[in-house]
Amino acid sequence: MRPILEAHEVTKSFQEGGEAIPVLRGISLSLEPSEIVALEGPSGSGKTTLLTILGCLLTPTSGRVVVAGREVDSGRPEQLPEIRRASIGFVFQQFNLFPALTAAENVEYAWNLRGIRDQRAKARAMQLLEAVGLSDRRDALPRDLSGGQKQRVAIARALAGSPPLILADEPTANLDSQVGGQILELFRSLAKAEGRALLIVTHDPKVRGIADRVIQIRDGLLFG
Repeated sequence: MRPILEAHEVTKSFQEGGEAIPVLRGISLSLEPSEIVALEGPSGSGKTTLLTILGCLLTPTSGRVVVAGREVDSGRPEQLPEIRRASIGFVFQQFNLFPALTAAENVEYAWNLRGIRDQRAKARAMQLLEAVGLSDRRDALPRDLSGGQKQRVAIARALAGSPPLILADEPTANLDSQVGGQILELFRSLAKAEGRALLIVTHDPKVRGIADRVIQIRDGLLFG
């Protein structure tokens, strides 16, 4: 079976003062269906840059990225939104919720982007909010939610459309230990029962408990 995510010798440099500053120095990585990989590393190691490239939010300077069998063309940035919609669920550390939409509407919108609308979108959004323990906050705006509740809405939104690849940036950072454990068990069940691949950037040692592999990133290089 083909990997859901493949990265081959991915590099990324940013221009600073006329000089190219390397952030990723030749990353190769693959995720199989049903596999959960924890990515650990210190601040400034390249975790966020790698996640944004694998999530088709940014193109690499060089190297190849293949998501669900589709190669990302670095010369065609206009293709990135379509690949994200079709294949990737992204849990952002800063939530990125729409402030004028309720919790349910934020999740519904993710279904809308995938062509599911009206009552079908509403029903599926409620199913996901129930899965993360937030069905009673469906009508709350983000400003009325705690940090942990916003994180759970963001997770529900990432699961909309059943994407084969889920990328999560510190998904338990704003959750207490009980809710964080429930979310990790949800991630595990999704991966194992539905064949999804998960890459979780984390400092939370509990993530190791559900991970099939733990890899480290330091100075733009992977270890493990």
